[in-house]
Amino acid sequence: MNLSDKIRNIPDFPKEGILFKDITPLLRDREALKEAIVKMADMFRDYDIDYVVGIEARGFLVGTPLAIELDRGFIPIRKPGKLPYDVLKKSYELEYGKNEIEIHRDAVSEGDKILIVDDLLATGGTTLAATEMIEELGGEVVGCAFLLELEALTGREVLKDYEVKSLLIE
Repeated sequence: MNLSDKIRNIPDFPKEGILFKDITPLLRDREALKEAIVKMADMFRDYDIDYVVGIEARGFLVGTPLAIELDRGFIPIRKPGKLPYDVLKKSYELEYGKNEIEIHRDAVSEGDKILIVDDLLATGGTTLAATEMIEELGGEVVGCAFLLELEALTGREVLKDYEVKSLLIE
């Protein structure tokens, strides 16, 4: 199955000049979804991982089933104001603006080995902010997994200090 065929391009979303990669057709297709999750898990199956961390929102959609496939727990990184407990917050640049993410301060313990997961690697800013938070909490980022990487936006270079693996590269 060609998983790339299951990703729809939406021009000028969320703003003019952005080509949005819509993964909902892939998510809707149970066979494509299962294949994508198993293949992503296979990329990191031999790594020593304690937890999978998914970045809101679409990172939850691939991160949670990936955690199940790897038989690991799942930790969410969320947008501001969504977590009910004591949080660590980090600001970062997007390809079309600024944003912030948060994680519970007690979500990661000293020495925890973390796989960070998101649906898309673009400029790498969101994932870099996530790695910084994990490390500030004492965790070790053992890798970053993506369903799709937009190679032209050079996010891999921003994450050059980490093991980065993408299932699909455009």
